[in-house]
Amino acid sequence: MQKQLLLLALFIPITAVAQTEDVSREDTLREVTVTSRSAEKRISEVQIGVEKVEVATLAKVPALLGERDIVKSIQLLPGVKSEGEGSGGYQVRGGTSSQNLMLLDGATVYNAGHLMGLFSAFNDEALANASLYKGLVPAQLGGGTSSVFDIDTRSGDMQRYHFSGTMGLLSAKVMAEGPIRRDGSSFLFAGRRSYLDMFLKASKDYKDNTMNFYDMNVRLNFRLSPQDFLNLTFFRGRDNMGLDELLDMTWGNTTVTANWLHTFSDRLYANTMLAYTDFSNDVGIDMMNIHYAMAGYIRHLVLNHRQVWTPTKRHRVNYGFETDYTQLKSAEWDIDYLHQREKRNAWMNSLWVNDEWKLSNRLDLSAGLRLHLFTVLGGSPYYQIDRQGNITETMTPGSGEFVKTYTDVEPRVSLKWALSRRHSLKVGYSRTSQDIHAIRGSSASMPFDRYTMTSNIVSPERADQVAAGWTGITPTGDYDFSAEVYYKNIDNVYDYRDGKSFHSEIEIERLLLGGKGRAYGLELCAHKNEGRLTGWLSYTLAWSENKIEGINGGDWYTASNDRRHDIALVGMYQLSKRWELSAVWRYNTGQALTAPSAKYEVDGHTYYYYAERNGYRAPAYHRLDVSATYSRQVGKTTQQWAFGLYNAYNRYNPYVITFENDDERPSGTKAVQTSLFGIIPSVSFTIKF
Repeated sequence: MQKQLLLLALFIPITAVAQTEDVSREDTLREVTVTSRSAEKRISEVQIGVEKVEVATLAKVPALLGERDIVKSIQLLPGVKSEGEGSGGYQVRGGTSSQNLMLLDGATVYNAGHLMGLFSAFNDEALANASLYKGLVPAQLGGGTSSVFDIDTRSGDMQRYHFSGTMGLLSAKVMAEGPIRRDGSSFLFAGRRSYLDMFLKASKDYKDNTMNFYDMNVRLNFRLSPQDFLNLTFFRGRDNMGLDELLDMTWGNTTVTANWLHTFSDRLYANTMLAYTDFSNDVGIDMMNIHYAMAGYIRHLVLNHRQVWTPTKRHRVNYGFETDYTQLKSAEWDIDYLHQREKRNAWMNSLWVNDEWKLSNRLDLSAGLRLHLFTVLGGSPYYQIDRQGNITETMTPGSGEFVKTYTDVEPRVSLKWALSRRHSLKVGYSRTSQDIHAIRGSSASMPFDRYTMTSNIVSPERADQVAAGWTGITPTGDYDFSAEVYYKNIDNVYDYRDGKSFHSEIEIERLLLGGKGRAYGLELCAHKNEGRLTGWLSYTLAWSENKIEGINGGDWYTASNDRRHDIALVGMYQLSKRWELSAVWRYNTGQALTAPSAKYEVDGHTYYYYAERNGYRAPAYHRLDVSATYSRQVGKTTQQWAFGLYNAYNRYNPYVITFENDDERPSGTKAVQTSLFGIIPSVSFTIKF
């Protein structure tokens, strides 16, 4: 990580620094929102805990190094928070980022971050809109116990051709769209690539290193008949990072989808989707005559069919099924002449029905049921593990043999009561389950986290959440407000055993202990919707805790992603027809962390004793980002300059905190804070025609 930060310093006008600060004891979390829907939509939405995001709004929010980032933007939503400085992951209502399901045109995407999470892998030029369901989801969606983030790419224009190009400090991107056959078919292409290699090649010390990323989106739309539409999408995002001959890392996602929409009548339509996902990561290390290589992947082949039937104006029924064949390689590594790998296969099937029912002029109901079946398939070894993590029995079922099947029945319900045209109350309950587990040694996601699936001894993660809220709008619509409370119970939460890490064993079940978790909190938000100045203010108060036998003495302990307070203030000001200003200020309680309670020396070596898991706090995090955008029309082209300051008052926020000996302190130990970024200016130029 230190060498990666040194490389970043080559192209970022601020270097990472280390500071020494004492770490304060316990206190926590939360964050904030831009709802890009109209205020009326926020009031009328039946589903509780859903946020709609539009790319047009994101373009006005300051971004790191000028890159508009849909994942960074949802970290401003109430109940959603960033994993930390520079991370591309997000955490929802006390969950980890691995408990979020991210869908791009229906295909699952994992760890969608460039440069270890500094940017998301989604190019804003290719995106249309997205919906974030914060744990309370309709029955047609499943697979994430914290949230489902459903992202759609844009359809190309069937009438005219459009092109755009953007040049920034770190990367360039292009977009092209238009008709293949007017009114009959269209295409969209968006691509982005970094040119960090140029900075590295110009440096004598780093010219043999590699650091670059690219992503591309392709979408083809076809109007086959007045009743039939077909769209084909392709996405690929990839990162490459290498340090001389010591380290080589690559990771990324590839997705392919085909969606066929058929309209039977004004009251009934069907959508059939075939999707393929491949997330892979590879790392190789050569050091001190030892060669270490690790590789892993997750692959999905999915068939999804759903129908939407509107029998009356008061009912809208969504029903269908999904079948998913999954392959997962937790790890495959070579250490000198030792070769080991762990690979698993599974078959997931789901049936659902969901009804949006207008019970009366004031009462709306969304209720449904999802039946989820997960079958563990043979073809690789399975184990029985004792309480100490030792293998007591090994089984080798044949390929395709059913090892074990788990059945989950998941009810979902949301109810909205309209107090008046401008005020409504909402309540909801949802049960969700998840079978892909990411096991992390810290609160931040990395592209080389160990993943595992539900197996003969690893059970599906299950979450039950209840929520209640109020939304209101002023008579003129200039302002709207919301307040929501929630409580969530989670079963089968997994964490590393004490003293274990991702590379301790190839058999991942030997590393894990399972238990339960809980999260609860309050989310407040106020929007200003009209006038030259628009924006929002949000505040979240939240708790997140785990209880796992064998960790922290079997007592409840603060989860690593627990933060008590989270505040976001966003403002956008239309200075003139050509100039628009924006600013974002964020504050949150410091991250929970485990610090040594005592230390002792043996044969001249210092060893730390940890009495409590996550019993301490990092310093609070706060930051101000500002930007200014200048746009003008030149003939048939639109030109735009975007200027920004990330971390405008140069606050060095904690990124990593480590502990070292310090004989001058009474405790004999000091906490050392490493910060990733200070102030970072950015500029980009975009031309559209």
